[in-house]
Amino acid sequence: MKTKSIHSIVKSITLSIVVLLITTNVSIGQNKTSQIDKLMIQFAEYNQFNGSVLVAEQGKIIYKKGFGMANIEWNIPNNPDTKHRLGSISKQFTALLIIQLVEQGKLKLDAPISLYLPDYPKTTGDIITVHHLLTHTSGIPNYTSFPNFFKEVSRNPFTPEVFVKQFSDLPLQFKPGEKFAYSNSGYFLLGHIIEKVSGKSFEKNLHESIFTPLKMNNTGYDSSSVILKNRASGYEKKGNGYENAPYIDMSIPYAAGSLYSTVEDLYLWDQALYNNQLLSSKSMELLFGSYISTGKGSYGYGWNTNEVPNGNDKLRIIEHGGGINGFNTVISRIPSDKNLVILLNNTGSTNLGEMNKAIRNILYDLPFDAPKMSLANALLNEIKEKGLTSGLEKLKELKKSDKYSIKESEINDAGYQFLQIDKVTEAIEFFKINIENFPKSGNAYDSLGEAYLKSGNKILAIENYKKSVELDPKNENGKKIIEEISK
Repeated sequence: MKTKSIHSIVKSITLSIVVLLITTNVSIGQNKTSQIDKLMIQFAEYNQFNGSVLVAEQGKIIYKKGFGMANIEWNIPNNPDTKHRLGSISKQFTALLIIQLVEQGKLKLDAPISLYLPDYPKTTGDIITVHHLLTHTSGIPNYTSFPNFFKEVSRNPFTPEVFVKQFSDLPLQFKPGEKFAYSNSGYFLLGHIIEKVSGKSFEKNLHESIFTPLKMNNTGYDSSSVILKNRASGYEKKGNGYENAPYIDMSIPYAAGSLYSTVEDLYLWDQALYNNQLLSSKSMELLFGSYISTGKGSYGYGWNTNEVPNGNDKLRIIEHGGGINGFNTVISRIPSDKNLVILLNNTGSTNLGEMNKAIRNILYDLPFDAPKMSLANALLNEIKEKGLTSGLEKLKELKKSDKYSIKESEINDAGYQFLQIDKVTEAIEFFKINIENFPKSGNAYDSLGEAYLKSGNKILAIENYKKSVELDPKNENGKKIIEEISK
């Protein structure tokens, strides 16, 4: 009998090991993909996600899919090539354009903005730098937080020169560089600076310097007047149903939030950030610096940076979220492993952070929280169908179940649904639930104060508004109302 040579045996064993490793890796990859799919299907079934998702591991796409409807009226489904408004994810593109101009020697990060915007008031323009705008440390008040902004201003078209006057003459909230305070006003100014320095529109800069080189053919500056194939409509939740989101003129978000894209195009964007196609390595590093603390993490140029536990180690996450009428979004990158999560949702506010974390944990074989149904929606429907007394009894039952979650924003939205139709007693009960579960939320007390004021109970209104201001000293509207009703 002829025996095999040692060389043949080793070769055979090596081949078997390679086959086993390949099979194992494919199995693991398929398992992660199926876990992500099961997770997102459940979120969609619970009406918590309606949009497009893409996940990449080690730079390779392992999952992409659409859920729910891009257009509810016409039953048009979301797909990976559906175009969604990005909201504040737009800021990272604005930041890159700024750094390109710095690299070209046309702009300096430490220069005062009055150098590039000579019409800007010098009292503040001479002490605010481009760096301050990029890092939300300028102290310029955030225009989207102005009273009645969405009702009275956001529907009207503006040129950048005219809209800047909405906030340019206001006093600063703090000395530039002193602290972090998220400001869309700062990124609006960055877009204006880009136009002044380059001599081209913000939109043209985006296409020439980013979208065209990266072949991001499904990304652009959104405008309601343009016929845009595969554009998702924006909706807001109303109980278990939806309504069309309020109109906003896209000249308003501008460089702070006016872009649209697809999960597939954002994957191209993510991959480009690993090479030097758009910027040198040194310039690219500027985008992801940790310039100012944001509490749990830090802010770079258009990106949040954070570290989360990963066994005995930590993962450095670079990400940003976005929110604009009818849409909320997130792009989350882990450069050390070239992992990526993109979630684009077109039914208003939902907790994408939960989904992002769960997907990330799946990628790293860590335990994750399963989706839960909305207690707010269940209670809302019970009260609408059977009345408040039945609803309060139902609440006791729901709180005992581990299948439901209590989220502040959802409870608050449900309360306002009743307040808007003058069912003040029902609204008060919802706002009380928020205070019970989120006792440190200034917004929860503010909402209850508003409901009591509408009911005619000024004493309890003042009491709750005062508590709101105590918890949230920035609540200027609450301070104003206290002053008015205390006369």
